[in-house]
Amino acid sequence: QTTSSSPRSRTMPTIEHKLNIFEEEVPEQILRLAQEQGESPSTEAAVIEQFRSYILERNECQPHRSDDKYLKKFLRARYWKIENSYKLLCSYYKFREHNKNYYEKVRPLDLRHVGESDILSVTPYRDQLGHRILIYRFGLWRPNRVIVDDIFRATIVLQELGSLEPISQIVGGVGIFDLKDLGLEHIFHLSPSVAQKMIALLVTSMPIRTSALHIVNQNWVFNAAFKIFKPFLNAAMREKLYIHGSDMSSLHKHIDPEHLPKRYGGLHEDYSYTLWLDMLKEQCSTNGVQKDMEQLGFIFD
Repeated sequence: QTTSSSPRSRTMPTIEHKLNIFEEEVPEQILRLAQEQGESPSTEAAVIEQFRSYILERNECQPHRSDDKYLKKFLRARYWKIENSYKLLCSYYKFREHNKNYYEKVRPLDLRHVGESDILSVTPYRDQLGHRILIYRFGLWRPNRVIVDDIFRATIVLQELGSLEPISQIVGGVGIFDLKDLGLEHIFHLSPSVAQKMIALLVTSMPIRTSALHIVNQNWVFNAAFKIFKPFLNAAMREKLYIHGSDMSSLHKHIDPEHLPKRYGGLHEDYSYTLWLDMLKEQCSTNGVQKDMEQLGFIFD
């Protein structure tokens, strides 16, 4: 992997369980996209300063950090529009305030049982547009073994980590909901409040955009579940929602097969969530990532 200072030599990161937390790792094509989204090296410092003043003036939410690097991810998530970035910032802190048990005293390394159940994972590679892919396989979920709150905690850990990556801040992420074997025992646990939290995490309240949500292998149970979720989807989100059934060629119109697991007609093996926990344990105590996570309430010991 190239992290040379010459932008032309920067390539898309390869397959590895490693966070790309440095601006120098952003490939040239993504830098161009960032500029199309309103990012400009010449005005960046001034816009961040404007955003900081706006937060202080409005005073509707008090972020635990207001350094440039931190504020930049909220601006990137909302295309450098100050008002929208502020709404996101407040939405994020409101979510945290209402769901303290997802952050405070949560030990990410204790979520191994969620990873071992293969309910969710995120790819250690990126698709052709630079997105990491968050994959849920809800049919494998056994609610008597993994409580729904732990799925949320595991999702938040992934999203907080992803939001530290400049590439992901610029392009966002993509979700695949694999509903193979989804049954009534799962629907029983999908209350409107669970649906609302899921939408908050994937759409309205995290400093990382969800560029698209792909639903595959759905069955009749999905229609029941979708009725619970639908009221919380705004028009913009409905446009990002794609329902493919078992037709993987439909999915391939959005994500090249070379960037998908074999189970979706791609080339890759499945990678367990637990590999990211190993990465957190082994790589992140020295690069500031654990410190960032500890400021959010997570515990590493």
